[in-house]
Amino acid sequence: MKIRLTEEIWKEGNMYVSYCPELDIASCGESVEQAKKNLKEAILINIEETKKMGTFDCFLQEAGFEEFQKNVLSLRKELIGFTPVEIGI
Repeated sequence: MKIRLTEEIWKEGNMYVSYCPELDIASCGESVEQAKKNLKEAILINIEETKKMGTFDCFLQEAGFEEFQKNVLSLRKELIGFTPVEIGI
């Protein structure tokens, strides 16, 4: 089974921050690649722990996941774009 998630990455000082909004999990690294790797690891640890506690299905349901394709879970909504916007104030 696979799960479709969003990965946001931004630079903060000398570090890169990676964030998964669907699961509200964040990590960081000294490079983009390390930040991505660390986020995936944090997500997998979280999923493994919910499975151990027997709350995995409830966790997915509460987050709003459903089967998107055979063996692929996705949110009911899908991120189409992420673009910075400047608005005069």
